[in-house]
Amino acid sequence: MQEVEGFANGTLDYTQLKGDTGPLVYPAGFVYIFLGLYHATGRGSDIRLAQYLFAGLYLLNLLLVFRIYCRTNKVPPYVFFFMCCASYRIHSIFVLRLFNDPVAMAILFLAINLFLEERWSWGCLLFSLAVSVKMNILLFAPGLLFLLLQRFGLLGCIPKLCICALLQGILGLPFLLVNPVGYLTRSFDLGRQFQFKWTVNWRFLPEDVFQNRVFHAALLLAHLAGLGLFALHRWHSSKENILTLLKDPAKRKPASPRLTVNRIVFILFSSNFLGVCCSRSLHYQFYVWYFHTLPYLLWCTPTTKLAHMPKVLLLGVIELCWNTYPSTVCSSLSLHICHGLILLQLWYGTAPTPVSHTPTPSRKPTATSKKAQ
Repeated sequence: MQEVEGFANGTLDYTQLKGDTGPLVYPAGFVYIFLGLYHATGRGSDIRLAQYLFAGLYLLNLLLVFRIYCRTNKVPPYVFFFMCCASYRIHSIFVLRLFNDPVAMAILFLAINLFLEERWSWGCLLFSLAVSVKMNILLFAPGLLFLLLQRFGLLGCIPKLCICALLQGILGLPFLLVNPVGYLTRSFDLGRQFQFKWTVNWRFLPEDVFQNRVFHAALLLAHLAGLGLFALHRWHSSKENILTLLKDPAKRKPASPRLTVNRIVFILFSSNFLGVCCSRSLHYQFYVWYFHTLPYLLWCTPTTKLAHMPKVLLLGVIELCWNTYPSTVCSSLSLHICHGLILLQLWYGTAPTPVSHTPTPSRKPTATSKKAQ
């Protein structure tokens, strides 16, 4: 509320928008949405009304997520109980803390629903709107780019990307006209340092290592390597070179496999999960970045009856790690182990099935009967 109050009073210089917790570091979409909340709640004084609004957002978010899961038909129904009722941290992020992370994620899940309905232009518009609320949505961007290339080819993909860029320009225009450098460096600051005291995932490291730029570069390389491996060997199912994605889909030989619901969801959710695993720091509100995608990531691979309980246990351990405050060496290591196990089952559980080339049995000449002779 303090960060958007300056904008409400007419300040358009992004470097001058700040609050007690520091400067404004989110894109312009955040400003407009929370400015609406600022006015709806009597300049931020009616906290109870804000909680009711976020409770409604929470229910809308669940509805959008359930709609995606119903389309995929992968996750057993009992898992939805854990998604709705078993996460104290998620309820806190939505209704007690009133963060912008759930706002961005709700808009993203609406965009994914549109992708599943083949409404790619509207989906890209809402995807860009979600990015304008918080930049973590960019973790889905590599997967979305892959899907757009597969669905439309390079030339057909460009208009969709222009929709994303155009909306960012329109939303940021009032600030770009006053101080373009200030707006871009504040709202899209990819090199921002995080405070060690809030980290959930790297508590077991010394603070000087956590803040080291070399460590950050190593995580970025690991992220890019993971995206490259998944794009080449898990997202790209055709035997043709991956560069064929640049061609018009009608001119590809053989034709690319059709984008199914599960394929779209798997590529987007795994793209985001790779980014979460390689994040420089995860704060407590960042749990919402991937919480609602975890059931799909765990159950999208073939599951035997005996494997259901370990997957539920994995969800429980992840929840316990995020509910440990302040984070400990044990909770951080446990979180990485859980992430690693999910990555391993995604890698080996979605491996393309090798085509068995069984030799055609040779026909032996039938013996001629003596009568026929």
